Amino acid sequence: MARELYKVAHLTGTFTLRSGQVSNDYFDKYLFESDPRLLGAIAAELSTRIAVGTDVLAGLEMGGIPIATVLSMETNIPAAFVRKKAKEYGTCKLAEGADIKGKRVCVVEDVVTTGGQIISSVMELREAGAIVEEVVCVIERQPEGRKKLEEIGLKLHALFTMQELVEAGEMKG
Repeated sequence: MARELYKVAHLTGTFTLRSGQVSNDYFDKYLFESDPRLLGAIAAELSTRIAVGTDVLAGLEMGGIPIATVLSMETNIPAAFVRKKAKEYGTCKLAEGADIKGKRVCVVEDVVTTGGQIISSVMELREAGAIVEEVVCVIERQPEGRKKLEEIGLKLHALFTMQELVEAGEMKG
């Protein structure tokens, strides 16, 4: 699966990441998230990393939402869709979908680099009454993000590290 993910989503060039860092390797998450076969395989594998007792899968806007949706179908765990900022109209909610208050919530993200958006979202989810201790992601870009998540009591379960994907992509055969 790592080789397939690399083949579908790996781009080279000069890319500025959300964190502000510049990279020559980039994984376009929307390329693997829009491939139904690959997204289904990702969800099947990620489902084995969801902690027992999880009540809600919380997909972070925007890349975590398709993964959380398919993962919800795979695990039969309800999903919530977390905005970067609570909407200022209508229900004014941060998280749409399943109720998170008092629930054990697992955050679902596509790529983790520094963990900045996850930390921000988790703080808001906790303020809204969610119990958040677990995060699953498809790609862990660098260990810095994992360390920052651990500092606020989060355990990260990544499907692949960036290094594993690059190594798989460079394999012959």
